[in-house]
Amino acid sequence: MPVRRNQNWLPDIFSDFFDNNWMERVNQTLPAVNVLENEKEYRVELAAPGLTKDDFNVHVDDDNNLVIEVEKRHEDKEEDKKGRFLRREFSYSKFCRTLTLPDDVNKDAISAKAENGVLGIVIPKVEHQAAPQRRSIEVK
Repeated sequence: MPVRRNQNWLPDIFSDFFDNNWMERVNQTLPAVNVLENEKEYRVELAAPGLTKDDFNVHVDDDNNLVIEVEKRHEDKEEDKKGRFLRREFSYSKFCRTLTLPDDVNKDAISAKAENGVLGIVIPKVEHQAAPQRRSIEVK
């Protein structure tokens, strides 16, 4: 039997191997997100190279989700001032990430900052009141 030559066999093997219940395929069009937790807060870090604070819309929706929307438009023009375009390039990207917020967060104190190619979001936890101590009440 002749050996079948197909240049696409290697990606198919890796796709089949990694696309299973053990290792779920990641949507490569969305930026990577890290979520950290400590005693006082949650921290979300979203990879955002080349984006500025004006490119983001971050809000909490009616379903208690943290919504991160990005819309980036970029246009470079090189043109002959007396004539037609010699070169014109457009770039446009848009995405939305939605994260369900836990019940123990203070939604009014959430803050976000875009810096060094990372969008950082701080989600403070609600400060829990000390549980009332049991007290006996004398019946008179």
